[in-house]
Amino acid sequence: MESNNRNVLLITTGGTIASTQSENGLKPGISSDEILKFIPEIVNFAKVDTCQVCSVDSTNMKPEIWAMLVATVKENYDKYDGFVIAHGTDTMAYTAAALSYMIQNSGKPIVLTGSQKPIELENTDGRTNLMDAIIYAADSKSQGVCIVFDGKVIAGTRAKKVRSKSYNAFDSIDFPFLAQLQGGQVMRYLPMLPYEKPLRFYEKLDEKVYLMKLIPGMRIPALEEIFSYYDAIIVESFGVGGIPDTISEDFYELHKKYPETIIIMATQVSHEGSDMTVYEVGQKIKKDCHFLESYDMTLESVIAKIMWLLGNFEVTQENSEDLFYEHINYDLVFGKNRVTE
Repeated sequence: MESNNRNVLLITTGGTIASTQSENGLKPGISSDEILKFIPEIVNFAKVDTCQVCSVDSTNMKPEIWAMLVATVKENYDKYDGFVIAHGTDTMAYTAAALSYMIQNSGKPIVLTGSQKPIELENTDGRTNLMDAIIYAADSKSQGVCIVFDGKVIAGTRAKKVRSKSYNAFDSIDFPFLAQLQGGQVMRYLPMLPYEKPLRFYEKLDEKVYLMKLIPGMRIPALEEIFSYYDAIIVESFGVGGIPDTISEDFYELHKKYPETIIIMATQVSHEGSDMTVYEVGQKIKKDCHFLESYDMTLESVIAKIMWLLGNFEVTQENSEDLFYEHINYDLVFGKNRVTE
């Protein structure tokens, strides 16, 4: 166990971990100071201060709050050795992905955690998760944005909520866990190498990103409105990716009419990613239209990454591949290099 002279800032946002029972169901209502009182033994591991950014159900999480979290970490960065963000589980993977792009190359850990049951309940997972997160954040070898949940440490761009009620709610998609916590000890599976680039904070995001989930035989009468309004369209397709005949002609025509709209092919399948070159329904339209691909990225990371890119860079058809396929916080393992174009 490391010395307890490490300083950690606990930032709370609401979520199940901070919820109490109301007449209409669970609702966030426990303050950051009150949450910390449920784990008094944490003084043996770190000195913890608290800060409450908001108190919302994570269903109501939004880019505006992501920017508030970034600003809070940035303002306090030199004062603390690590940061823990208590967050609702339903959108935690989105926030972890967003912060991975908005806080890059951090030599200090920014750890998200939460629980499936409120921390005030006797059978909660909240106390263990919060303890583990603070212990990990206080470890001098920890760095970058990650999720600590059910004893597992998951890179911020690789996490996905895969169970709605069980304590092992999160998985690391097509990438190993960074570490595991057991009995207050951190067991690392991957070495934390120093970042080659300097720390960078970003607070701007482009929210004009649309997710289009395909269903068999679908038609989209409002497709032109989507192309004209949104700066990026993410197509969540079947399998390795393709556009069905029912909308492919419209896609061709609208791509020509709105060439500045960034289009990204993703997949509804959780594991192994996209590859539009496999089938004619994908290969043909990829040749004729400028599609980016998610490859092995999670959907949460695809959404957060394009929001970040469009909010901070001049993204064009010419430079979009170089920008989108840059590897950040383990978001791409194989990526474009996996596929023979």
